[in-house]
Amino acid sequence: MAKVTITIYVNGESYETLVKPSTTLLDFLRDHLFLTGTKKGCNTGECGACTVILDGKVVNACLVLAVDASGSHVTTVEGLGDAEHPHLLQVAFAEHGAIQCGYCTPGMLISSKALLDRNPNPSEAEIKMTLAGNLCRCGGYLKIIEAIKSVVKT
Repeated sequence: MAKVTITIYVNGESYETLVKPSTTLLDFLRDHLFLTGTKKGCNTGECGACTVILDGKVVNACLVLAVDASGSHVTTVEGLGDAEHPHLLQVAFAEHGAIQCGYCTPGMLISSKALLDRNPNPSEAEIKMTLAGNLCRCGGYLKIIEAIKSVVKT
């Protein structure tokens, strides 16, 4: 299968590379850019572990082809912050014990960031609706919701 050149902007950096047309955005991020914070869960768009922001919209990276994301801007969990300068949501998740096994955490953080970018003062119902596409197998939803509510601007 012939490869295709794509240009994509991930966490503020530009990348131009060759990919197979069948490569998902998830596999591109993990296998080509080594950004492994975006998790591979169900690979069918059901769990939300692979959630990223693509041109301002929340998407499941397992359902988007890398070639279709060419020219786009992507934010992954690595783009939120780092150990020295964590995002407020990352701090809140840690402080509220909203991280158990951690597998759902990147998707939860990305979904939450997108919500707060759209609406800095969401209701609890809006927070729950936003998280509906992200499964936590440990059942840590209450602490996750508490963490998000702690950074809501009132």
